[in-house]
Amino acid sequence: MDFKELIAKSLSKHTGKEISSNLIEVPPDQKMGDYAFPCFSLAKELKKSPGEIAKELQPKLKEDFLSEIRILGPYLNFYVKKSMISSKVLKEIFEKGQDYGKGPRKKQLILVESPGPNTNKPLHLGHVRNMVLGNSIQAMLDFVGYDTKRIDMVNDRGVHICKSMLAYQRFGNDEQPKKKTDHFVGDYYVRYAVEEKVNPDIEKDTQAMLVKWENGDEETVALWKKMNTWAISGIQETYKRYGVKMDKPYFESDHYMKSKDVVQEGVRTGLFKKDEKGNIYYSDDEIEKKIVLRADGTSIYITQDIILGKLRFDDWHMHKMIYIVANEQSHHFKVLFRLFERLGYPFAKGCYHLAYGMVYLPEGKMKSREGTVVDADNLADDMKEAAREEIKKRFPGLDEKEVDRRAEAIGMSSIKFFILKFDALKDFVYNPKESLSFEGETGPYVQYSHARCASILKKYDDEVSEDIDFSLLVEEEEKALIKMLLDFQKTVEKGAEDYKPSMVTRHLLDLCQQFNEYYHKHKIIQEDKELEKARILLVYCVKQVIKTGLGLLGIEALDEM
Repeated sequence: MDFKELIAKSLSKHTGKEISSNLIEVPPDQKMGDYAFPCFSLAKELKKSPGEIAKELQPKLKEDFLSEIRILGPYLNFYVKKSMISSKVLKEIFEKGQDYGKGPRKKQLILVESPGPNTNKPLHLGHVRNMVLGNSIQAMLDFVGYDTKRIDMVNDRGVHICKSMLAYQRFGNDEQPKKKTDHFVGDYYVRYAVEEKVNPDIEKDTQAMLVKWENGDEETVALWKKMNTWAISGIQETYKRYGVKMDKPYFESDHYMKSKDVVQEGVRTGLFKKDEKGNIYYSDDEIEKKIVLRADGTSIYITQDIILGKLRFDDWHMHKMIYIVANEQSHHFKVLFRLFERLGYPFAKGCYHLAYGMVYLPEGKMKSREGTVVDADNLADDMKEAAREEIKKRFPGLDEKEVDRRAEAIGMSSIKFFILKFDALKDFVYNPKESLSFEGETGPYVQYSHARCASILKKYDDEVSEDIDFSLLVEEEEKALIKMLLDFQKTVEKGAEDYKPSMVTRHLLDLCQQFNEYYHKHKIIQEDKELEKARILLVYCVKQVIKTGLGLLGIEALDEM
């Protein structure tokens, strides 16, 4: 029972016009009704004022599910019978459980590319934002009915990779890793930066190493394989901890040569041109000169991105492909998508760049080459340890294994929720202490609200049932909670279509704040057993929606904190 659809259907019947449910609005204040229809949307067609239309329609729109229709200016405001909303929402949640809010399956495949690591250093806080965005967007798209696949672009070759290789070759003395292997590789990337400050000419050596690698020099390729294996092994451990499940990684080293062939063919057809230095480039009326292949024959990111799009289409025949990449690369993707169109690739119109902003620390901007980044692993360890201290304060006798389990879940929740509550395009400062608070707009606060629901249900002596008197749920806080539960599906649908997990975080925060207000104001376990039974069902449904929402953010819902 979709009340927007029912209202739109009734309006269509009595106006003789096709009224879309998208025109039915939700008023900003509950006192103004549950839904509203702007009559000015019909004024031009019916050649009447919105007020006249409202007065004519009001007495005609008598439906069983409506308790009242009021005219407020140019709006018709609809009040749905509360017991019908309660019955519809709570029964559906009780019966569907974790499937409540799911959309019908769509015959469309969407690829989500994230996070695109480099094999010269460990993942850092910027990658964390990329990973959690990728996890959540894929989960939301899947939830509303799309088929999804998670793919990766592993940048495992190029000048930046040669920097860590050259440093290891010169200063590593064949040392073997005694720490997490991607961190070991990253140490040499930092060492290169230190050396470059005293010896700027070292950059020429990295360029020479890249040429040797592309020419298949055995010693260079052997070093590359060894260090890449270390880096990728460590990165995969980080993926696992952050919940990244990859359907297929694409390695730059596997396809970069094919991209050169596409560029050379483009030169032949006139799509690309050569400049006076021998660089091959693209330009048009909107796009200034963009090099797609260097004069020395070495490729750059856009060179391999051209062929990579085609390879992915050959593999998946996707309808849409989402690139989750920092907004610093917005121009890159503008050019890339234009080239897809000019090359006649069938997937060109289905490409989308989900740009995201910078994550700063209270101390300022991170710099990988200077070793001042917050590594993804260290961040997770630090938040887990802080969570562990808080748990031990609250539960001093708790089993150490259980402390560890909860600490990991709460620590990861603090990271993921804090990042996802911001619109992807916004820059923000990551505040570790604030993100771990059990109060305020945080993941642990939402987890704590879920645990409070679980605690109430644990005290209930009977089984939760949908066989209740729905007319008993008349308190304003109960009506508000039920309305939020009803709106959950639409929120996830909108968040998925707009690629905004922040819409889900906001909905969860509002739901939890409303629930906690309700909990403090009204007794749930009480002498009136029929009222208790009704309120227990409401608590059960709130708990289920919180759990589902947290799952869409990649966060574990805990029954005890």
